[in-house]
Amino acid sequence: MLQSLSIRDFVIVSQLDLDFQAGFTVLTGETGAGKSILIDALSLALGARGEGGVTRVGSEKAEISAIFNISNNLLAKNWLTDAEMDAEMDAEDELILRRVMYTDGRSRAFINGLTVTVGQLKELGELLVDIYSQNAHHSLLKSATQREILDQFGELSELAAQVSSHYKSWHHLHVQRVEAEKHASEYANELAELRDQIRELSHLAISPAEWDDLQQEHLRLSNGASLITGGEECRELLSEGELSALRMLSQVQHKLQNLQEFDESLKEAAETLDSAIIQLEEADRFLNRYLQKTDLDPAGLAELDTRIQTIHSTSRKYRVQPEELADLLAKSQARMGELELFANDGELAKQEAEALASYMQLAEKLSAGRKSAAAKLSTQISAEMQRLSLSGGKFQVQLTPNAPSSNGLEQIEFLVAGHAGVEARPLSKVASGGELSRISLAIRVVTAQKQSIPTMIFDEVDVGIGGGVAEVVGQLLKQLGSHNDTKLQRQVLVITHLPQVAAQGKYHLRVSKSLVNQQTLSTIEVLDETVRIEEVARMLGGIEITETTRQHAKEMLAR
Repeated sequence: MLQSLSIRDFVIVSQLDLDFQAGFTVLTGETGAGKSILIDALSLALGARGEGGVTRVGSEKAEISAIFNISNNLLAKNWLTDAEMDAEMDAEDELILRRVMYTDGRSRAFINGLTVTVGQLKELGELLVDIYSQNAHHSLLKSATQREILDQFGELSELAAQVSSHYKSWHHLHVQRVEAEKHASEYANELAELRDQIRELSHLAISPAEWDDLQQEHLRLSNGASLITGGEECRELLSEGELSALRMLSQVQHKLQNLQEFDESLKEAAETLDSAIIQLEEADRFLNRYLQKTDLDPAGLAELDTRIQTIHSTSRKYRVQPEELADLLAKSQARMGELELFANDGELAKQEAEALASYMQLAEKLSAGRKSAAAKLSTQISAEMQRLSLSGGKFQVQLTPNAPSSNGLEQIEFLVAGHAGVEARPLSKVASGGELSRISLAIRVVTAQKQSIPTMIFDEVDVGIGGGVAEVVGQLLKQLGSHNDTKLQRQVLVITHLPQVAAQGKYHLRVSKSLVNQQTLSTIEVLDETVRIEEVARMLGGIEITETTRQHAKEMLAR
């Protein structure tokens, strides 16, 4: 649930802090006052694509923060767990989404203070808020939207996802079988070449890290004489020669010990020198051990030369780098497995048949679920249409058998009859703008019980509606924001021009615009009972508010 929204230097908003409650909230104001700015800002905080020019004039950046309580939002919690961000949650299950937009078009996104991509912000945002605009009505005309609504209503979304996954598995095997039949001779030749290649690479048996080790060992063996001579010279300088470092330092050490009798402060230099002598002695012992085990190995060097030349020859043959030979073997083995499956027509056909059977089993189960859900959805939406002055109107979910696809075995289409005595036709062909708004609202009311997203925002979805229908629309929106179960509390925020809708809100926000220091600024305030009467009266009566319109507003609010 959305708890608060903070906006800084966004378009014509200088500073705005709003708190929200559960239930039905309305937002009103004069045309052009900036009502949609609230939705635009929240959309950015939810990961919407940012457009240029959103920062307020004279500001370097715009900043939007939205705070949610997700104590009852399991989907959002699971998303945070999968993204390994749940450790940042506090005991109150408070989630903070933040978006910063700069004047040069750059933007930054944050979840609970952690920098994230805008894509991640959008993924999480879609689990928190549903925003319905007038454009959302038009999305109802799309087959994909209609299918999604039916599956959500019937609690079939997970099954539909399984059907899609099984279809892809079957289709992949089907394509493989067709390709195998089409290119049988080509695959047979490729398989023979791969077998020879794998035999040679397996015999070579080079590991991914071996090439570097071989080169390092070859460098050591080919320079064995230099290593022995150099090591002996180093020991001569360290400890063996008459003027070796250790002998010289021992003399200095002895001298300092004598001088300490005259000045104790020289003790620090003597101790430092003691440490240096210990380090030099350790280095000398290491060199001694190294020389004892180092030996010239002509036979080992010759053997190493032979292996390196074999690896070079093989890499040139297959046109890869020596260090890529191990990866080439793995890829060749995987490809050989595919081709062997192709070569065995019976095995591939068997796997394809099994995959199709699994798909059909799930798809038929989905079809049965859709048939049952379609009947219930049709009945319930038809009932809501009667309340919305579409008397005699009928809504019908039509399921037309279709060839197997990732969407199942049927095509889903919403049909509607606007009044009694006419045949139901596709929604896109019969619904006017006002009818589409009412049908859309009826669908939202019916399907809201199945929604897991607690916050719904309607941006002027009541355009084209008036009179008594507007009052019913207000009742339905209020119904959407009500729920007896406190664990499933909903928020419904509606931007409206209709007083019949505004009067039924549990909470009322008003947006207004003013000129401050030669700049146009938009502000939003929470209305108390007295000011709310004036706002509803303004929506009823226009510029001049009379006692009659005030009385009418009081009656509407009381009712």
